[in-house]
Amino acid sequence: MLRLTDIKLPLDHAEPALADAILARLGISADQLRGYTVVKRSYDARKRGAIVLIYTVDVDTPRAPELLQRAQAETASARGAGSPIKLGPAPDTTYKFVGRAPAQLPLRPLVIGMGPCGLFAALVLAQMGFRPIVLERGKAVRERTVDTFGLWRKKVLNPESNVQFGEGGAGTFSDGKLYSQISDKQHHGRKVLTEFVAAGAPEEILYVSKPHIGTFRLVSMVEHMRATIQALGGEIRFSHRVDDLLVETDAAGVRHVRGVTLAGGEQLRADHVVMALGHSARDTFAMLHARGVYVEAKPFSIGFRVEHPQSLIDRARFGPQAGHPILGAADYKLVHHCRNGRSVYSFCMCPGGTVVAAASEPGRVVTNGMSQYSRNERNANAAIVCGITPEDYAAYGEGPLAGIALQRHWEALAFELGGGEYEAPAQLVGDFVANRASTQFGEVKPSYTPGVRLGSLDASLPGYAIEAIREALPAFDKQLRGFAMHDAVLTGVETRTSSPVRITRGGDGQSLNTRGLFPAGEGAGYAGGILSAGVDGIKTAEAVALSMLTGSARAGASA
Repeated sequence: MLRLTDIKLPLDHAEPALADAILARLGISADQLRGYTVVKRSYDARKRGAIVLIYTVDVDTPRAPELLQRAQAETASARGAGSPIKLGPAPDTTYKFVGRAPAQLPLRPLVIGMGPCGLFAALVLAQMGFRPIVLERGKAVRERTVDTFGLWRKKVLNPESNVQFGEGGAGTFSDGKLYSQISDKQHHGRKVLTEFVAAGAPEEILYVSKPHIGTFRLVSMVEHMRATIQALGGEIRFSHRVDDLLVETDAAGVRHVRGVTLAGGEQLRADHVVMALGHSARDTFAMLHARGVYVEAKPFSIGFRVEHPQSLIDRARFGPQAGHPILGAADYKLVHHCRNGRSVYSFCMCPGGTVVAAASEPGRVVTNGMSQYSRNERNANAAIVCGITPEDYAAYGEGPLAGIALQRHWEALAFELGGGEYEAPAQLVGDFVANRASTQFGEVKPSYTPGVRLGSLDASLPGYAIEAIREALPAFDKQLRGFAMHDAVLTGVETRTSSPVRITRGGDGQSLNTRGLFPAGEGAGYAGGILSAGVDGIKTAEAVALSMLTGSARAGASA
């Protein structure tokens, strides 16, 4: 198979046009094209009104060796001019397991957390025969959905079952984005997408440039994957919060995991524990730090959610081709470097979606965004956030958990500014830029439930963040016309952009100072979204398997 890249066709091209383009590019006849597979379809919208589709395809032709040799010769002769390689061998993206579990396992591995990372760690371990035990502090996904709606509709928060905690993790109540900028030379991302399709996701996620699923589809997919893990011998326990880590120190002074203690007092023995925590598992971060596990503070970002009419974003991005079914609802990605040295950028953009209440602790307000697969809600929303670093945390506490104290401070203040019943503080963009309080809504009606309270957001974030965002919004208007429209709505606060800590690990996937502990995913500081978390779960499963297989070999040799 050959991989042919950069085939450009009009947005409304006829179906045979792609095959014709392949024949023309390769210089072969129709009878020499045995078949092709679309690997990726993206679009170039830099020229509004003249948007083109860009295809990458894998081609099956008997002339493959000859064509590849010719392409390599042409590339070599043109390399000085910087000509990109357009044709090459198609890579093998088939997933290959690193091993199989032995018939007898002394102890089963534990996976803590059932977000995307824990889900894929458990799935791959189960597929290799290791029969993992998954411990999830929250509820099964449908029960969790009921609890989440309880906050959104009735202002009742369940601290153990909400947007952050429960089967599927925080990604369940999101746009279901399945793309990432991580380096993925081993094609683990393909494994993630393939498993999602097997669980019921649309096949288009295998080739569109920015695949997404949406909350409703994710619910049934997560249930399907859970059933697969169980059918392979895995065990899943919901409402099982891990409150302590059992650690022993050997004669050489090396620390080893020996299991966990659950909230009810039960202890589970294990020599291999995957910590696939979400970014909001603050009590677990504190426990790990107290147990001496190496944890360090890491940068993250804070800001607001902004809402515009989706139709405005569509026109700004696509011009007269806005609304085309292939293009769907438009997204955006913006960044501005401010005079005060801060950077402000858009994050987790949700086309045709809603702003949601994402608190996990009583007396605090947190916002996030989500979309359904259709992306057909009236508003577009995104986080507009300002980057912060551990140097900014000193005013809120000392040590690696100071970033959590910062988050809690501003989330509690947002709760007060919203009136104390999980309503959120809000302000119109025009009023925020002009530094005046808002008193009534205009064209844009906020989607956040339980509701919002208009006023001024100046007291809802640190002064440097307010200053930076106030400067960035008009700058974004120059990048995306209409972005600073007066009636657009800012809703506060967005504080959970990523984990405030990193549970640092070594090259073997294990904690720097605690053998057998495998920090993984977004909560450990090694992922940022569904796809990257899933990929990290796969890598962690491989690390656990290799460690267990090596340990089994040593045990067999000593016996």
